[in-house]
Amino acid sequence: MNDPQANPPLDSKTRRKLEDQRRMAFRRAIEERSESRRLAAEYSLDAEQLASHYLDNSRRRA
Repeated sequence: MNDPQANPPLDSKTRRKLEDQRRMAFRRAIEERSESRRLAAEYSLDAEQLASHYLDNSRRRA
């Protein structure tokens, strides 16, 4: 299970590359989450405005 040949020590260049890949994946995940929250807030605001506009117009007609 802890076979030293299964996970040989990495040289510094390879280790840095792997760390950079992990860091960039984490950064992309944060950016995607932020963007999806922004879009959700934007669309819910639009939905609220649309509902408000619809209610105002229906009251005027009644």
